[in-house]
Amino acid sequence: MAICSPCFREFMVALLLGGVLSGCATADNRYDPLESMNRAVFSFNEQLDEFVAEPVARGYQRFVPSPLRMIVGNFFSNLDDVVVAANALLQLKFMDAMASTTRVVINTTFGMLGAIDLASDITQVSDIDISKRNEDFGQTLGFYGVGSGPYLVLPVLGPSTVRDAVGLGVDSTFIHPARAIYTDFDLLTVRFPVATLEFIDRREQLLGLDKTLEEASLDKYEFVRDAYLQRRNSLIQSNGTPSEEESIDFDEEIILDD
Repeated sequence: MAICSPCFREFMVALLLGGVLSGCATADNRYDPLESMNRAVFSFNEQLDEFVAEPVARGYQRFVPSPLRMIVGNFFSNLDDVVVAANALLQLKFMDAMASTTRVVINTTFGMLGAIDLASDITQVSDIDISKRNEDFGQTLGFYGVGSGPYLVLPVLGPSTVRDAVGLGVDSTFIHPARAIYTDFDLLTVRFPVATLEFIDRREQLLGLDKTLEEASLDKYEFVRDAYLQRRNSLIQSNGTPSEEESIDFDEEIILDD
């Protein structure tokens, strides 16, 4: 199971809750013209996950204490909020941008560089809504009417579309605090170690969902594809706060070049 994005855990939860319950209506092949190539990459990702990612994640879960894993997860979630805030601002969602910025300030300062998610605790015990949002540059492009383009399975990173792949590149290159580093020295000492630890952390969070996903469909590739497209459509249509009951309208969302 490959990791797609900083919000992949939320996608997987939606995939299993919304996708299974709704039956995940199969997308027409016109939305997946690269299916042969995508299936080959999907198979590669599955093998990589089976022999490398999952064993490493299980070792991480087994040998690293739960409180420390929670701190690591909170740290990366705090970095993701910088991306969320920037994209909310680009979409002129000023209240969401302010909420995400407030989360970063609170969790970075009083939460010890994001180790403690105080912002979410404040939301739970008060009327102040600084709950975590979900925005990225792929959604920003969709907000301004850019079609998603063909479905695309990326090596290691997993399900995407042409638009989301571009968005991921922009977020990683220009916005994300730990990844937007350019010197060769920083590439080896900061970006690669941080990206590796983030990958392991997110894969560990998905371990409990593996069996359910395997049993959810006879064709795992189609199930993941349809659920991913539905999830991304719902995020854009609902301004980053999807409902489990929302359905996809492929004709409105997925625009392929002739």
